[in-house]
Amino acid sequence: MAEPTRGSMPNILAAAAEPLIFSTESYDYLARAMAERSGWELGAVDRRLFPDGERYRRFITDPADRDVVLVGGTVDDASTLELYDLACGLAMYGAYRLRLVIPFYGYSTMERSTKPGEIVTAKTRARLLSSVPQASRGTQVFLLDLHVDAIAHYFENGVRAVHVYGKHLVTDAARRLAGDDFVLACTDAGRAKWVESLANDLGVNAAFVYKRRLAGDSTEVTGVSAHVAGMKVIIYDDMIRTGGSLISAAKAYRDAGAVSIDAIATHGLFPGTSLEKIRASGLFGSIVVTDSHPRAVGLASDFLRCEGTAALFIEHLISNR
Repeated sequence: MAEPTRGSMPNILAAAAEPLIFSTESYDYLARAMAERSGWELGAVDRRLFPDGERYRRFITDPADRDVVLVGGTVDDASTLELYDLACGLAMYGAYRLRLVIPFYGYSTMERSTKPGEIVTAKTRARLLSSVPQASRGTQVFLLDLHVDAIAHYFENGVRAVHVYGKHLVTDAARRLAGDDFVLACTDAGRAKWVESLANDLGVNAAFVYKRRLAGDSTEVTGVSAHVAGMKVIIYDDMIRTGGSLISAAKAYRDAGAVSIDAIATHGLFPGTSLEKIRASGLFGSIVVTDSHPRAVGLASDFLRCEGTAALFIEHLISNR
């Protein structure tokens, strides 16, 4: 073996000190964006599927003695298990620090129980990820715009959760959509405090709709909290699923005299044909979400725009070393 040239060893050590990025299969796009923006090395994984559905995974890039970042969201049970398997493998093969970047933490609908016998899935999944063997320098979890802040406290066994707020992504998108003169609105009073905080940062008025529960899950909009007649309205919510609440609120703002309506959300899930339903309503000029969910990235168009989160996560990874 050739002797290392003078000065080569510090370069090797410096390279090893830089984070090494891996990802679950569905978040390859975000890991690549983070690697390109940061200059950090992108790790490779060999993935195969056996005929019976069993999965084979092998790290091609050695994670031993590296500061490892693993990008993956809990978009469904299969993705959650892949994230868990890879995290366990990285710890077992010697990553000295392990940081999980979870752009979308699913299961937030079940973040608490309201009826006897209900399982708080958000907590059981946090416990699952908390059981990943600890790296020698610790394990961190980075979570973007959680539906409920308390979820960050569900992680155990010394795992440190960092709640990453995408506020500036939302405010920047709002400025691009409507300039300085608009009303920032929400779908119901439940998000009013968060929207009011954003509106104060933007120097605009906030609005929300009043709802009355009719029966079961059925509600009726009874009014709008602020003057929106003749104004551009941007509706913000942390998450868009099927768009039912979004469409209902937009109808209320339109009927109250809004001249245009756009929507911004951190997470765009859009199951089935929900995005087509939102577009077909004719209520919205455009929808803006982040690239936190692979479904939104796959549906991006002139109507649905995706804002990148790579720079935001890199900033937090650097500041939380």
